[in-house]
Amino acid sequence: MRKPWVYKRKHIKGWWCGWYEGGKRKAKALPTKSLAEHFRHIKYTQLNSDVFTSVVDFDWRHMVEEYRRFKQVEGRKDASIYEVLLTLRHFERLVGSGSSKQITQQSLDAFVLKRSEEVGKSTLNKDITNLRAFLKWAVRNRLVASGLEIRKVKVPQKPVIALTAEQVKDLLAAASRYPTLRLRVLLAVTTGLRRGDIETIRIGDVHFDRQTISTRNRKAGKAMPERPVPEETMTELSNYVATLPDGQERLLPDRFSPKKWDRIRDQVKFPGLTFQVLRKTFASLLAQRGVSTAVTQRLLEHSSPQLTNDVYTNVDPVLRQAISLLPVAGWALNPSVSQ
Repeated sequence: MRKPWVYKRKHIKGWWCGWYEGGKRKAKALPTKSLAEHFRHIKYTQLNSDVFTSVVDFDWRHMVEEYRRFKQVEGRKDASIYEVLLTLRHFERLVGSGSSKQITQQSLDAFVLKRSEEVGKSTLNKDITNLRAFLKWAVRNRLVASGLEIRKVKVPQKPVIALTAEQVKDLLAAASRYPTLRLRVLLAVTTGLRRGDIETIRIGDVHFDRQTISTRNRKAGKAMPERPVPEETMTELSNYVATLPDGQERLLPDRFSPKKWDRIRDQVKFPGLTFQVLRKTFASLLAQRGVSTAVTQRLLEHSSPQLTNDVYTNVDPVLRQAISLLPVAGWALNPSVSQ
């Protein structure tokens, strides 16, 4: 039997849990003795999993705290961790949970039913996604029994709103009186970048020799090392950078102006146009020109092709083009021919 132990280090705040694994001594720091004891209990069961087959009865709030730290170690952004913790707070509020053993199939079903009375299906599915990830972690750490299921609810697919090539041309023409805003629009429709990622681009991130841009994905925390940029866009970037004063680091020194954006939307007669539509336009125009979903998914930095297809790509023109390929004219359809 391999036994971990709890100890305290002299003149250092907090407590430690130590154990031997793979012939090496390991340790984990925790803020309180109670948390250290709980972690020791978990580690004891993990180290002796060939002996123990049951789950560990772990305090719910300590369990949530351990999961938060796990997400931080994974490198998740604070906003992402907040969304997960919010889901877990809703679970505790609606179902109630004192320990890990109280997470059962019945409690999961009750959460979905009660939560569905408060929010729409899309928000409910986000909670289910967060809860699934939490359960996967809990099962792996022997805190929850395996075999629990929580299924997403079906959401009617909404049509994807995207601009046509002509509408993009009109939008760029309308934005020409605001150079930095026009550049934002151009980058969005030719790279698929989010507005927040465009705002963080520095001049040093633009590689004119390779026709690429290095970006940082503020939402997911992961980004392509360098993304390709069309030659025409790079030419406009080069002309724009040449007008900037020496020593400037940011590509776009000013802030995004909602008032200017509203004027442009009114001019092109598209009052509901959002910057997100430009990202969807990028994906839709690629699909309409035969680019595969795998390539578009990579450029949009999506985690799944389903998200790329269902939420970001307007394939109606593609479907219409596919239908037009049928050799209907050669079938000599003539309803006036007598039988």
